[in-house]
Amino acid sequence: MEKIKLNKKFIVGITLVSAMGGLLFGYDWVVIGGAKPFYERFFDIAQSPYLQGWAMSSALIGCLFGAMISGYLTDRFGRKIPLIGAAALFTIAAVGTGAANQFTLFIIFRLIGGLGIGLASALSPMYIAEISPASMRGRLVSVNQLTIVIGILAAQIINYLIADKFQEGATGDMILRSWNVQTGWRWMFWAGTIPALLFFILAFLIPESPRFLGKSGKWDAALRILERVGGHEYAIQEKNNIAETLKGTQPKVEWKALTNKKIRPVLVLGIVLAIFQQWCGINVIFNYAEEIFTSAGYSVNDMLFNIVITGTVNLIFTLLAMRMVDSWGRRKLMLLGSAGLAIIYFMLGTSYFFELKGLAILILVMVAIATYAMTLAPITWVILSEIFPNSIRGAAMAIATTALWIACFVLTYTFPILNKLLNASGTFWLYAFICLSGFLFILKKLPETKGKSLEEIEKMEN
Repeated sequence: MEKIKLNKKFIVGITLVSAMGGLLFGYDWVVIGGAKPFYERFFDIAQSPYLQGWAMSSALIGCLFGAMISGYLTDRFGRKIPLIGAAALFTIAAVGTGAANQFTLFIIFRLIGGLGIGLASALSPMYIAEISPASMRGRLVSVNQLTIVIGILAAQIINYLIADKFQEGATGDMILRSWNVQTGWRWMFWAGTIPALLFFILAFLIPESPRFLGKSGKWDAALRILERVGGHEYAIQEKNNIAETLKGTQPKVEWKALTNKKIRPVLVLGIVLAIFQQWCGINVIFNYAEEIFTSAGYSVNDMLFNIVITGTVNLIFTLLAMRMVDSWGRRKLMLLGSAGLAIIYFMLGTSYFFELKGLAILILVMVAIATYAMTLAPITWVILSEIFPNSIRGAAMAIATTALWIACFVLTYTFPILNKLLNASGTFWLYAFICLSGFLFILKKLPETKGKSLEEIEKMEN
């Protein structure tokens, strides 16, 4: 057999296009935070906690529905068409949210944006995993997390630049008539139209997943794409591997197949890992950000400082994860992340219990963000994209992603309650216990998948 020579330009190109779903996921998720003080005054909801909360969380409802329908869409239409659909939803949401003059319309377009996020969060990593050679898959799927981080940074920077220009201290009715309240927040949302439109156009140029084509019986088309990835010998080898794992399966997923005894353990693994990524406690860090930075002598309201510190740490350690995921492996990084966060949270809880303040707490927070960015944040998506069998991957990924968004909602909803009941120290200790439990679960249940094709992973699970 001739030595396989991968077409890295082609592989990286289609990965970057697909990962634009992650970029828009990150941007759309964060942009509302910078716009919040201004659209609340425009829509006159600044004194209504219920409407404020609904404005901030409405996209999450869209996320849940987007994740839920992603399995049906990927099973029926493949990976490419739903990706185009997600790009269209992002574009509509960016234009419509910025143009809204009524609060109800604003919410409708936030729901549409949430649908895009839900679809992209399931589709982008799955598509990248299905198109990637085993030796590069971890790094390439991690690109999706990198683009999420870049999208978050872009939203923070754009929010800062737009608001900073026109925020010279007016009061009362002058604030309502100010450029920020009347127009500035709109440009924060409209700025997302450019990458959304670019994603929509470029998504037409990427190929369909060869694994979906194989499952649909379109082997000639699948072979052509696999040949572009790694040449003729690579294509034949991958085609045979895919065909073997699809023996005896139906072209269309029967949802009852997900309850099969052979499928159940890997589905449970995916759901638990998705929930754990949310419940590992990193959102506690961000909820405590103002108190933590203030106690260290800084103001979290300084948006530029927030970008430089948390954004830079997040970006650097996501890049580090991309270098390590295919050498260290998924299992080691997940164990490192869960154990590391457990120790950090225990130390933070103890610091709050003894009322310690200052630089030590700030350092612990930065280490926690770095640990999460290097491990659980990107690696969970890598694992979810590769552990499910070819025949049910779209449906299983939809279930795991839906579980992730439900967990995100539960975490966000219960945090104030936990904080009131347990105080800062008890809350951090609780999340330390969750991370320790996650460590033990991963140690017992998660196999190493680095360097294996998706079909080899499937055989390993059976």
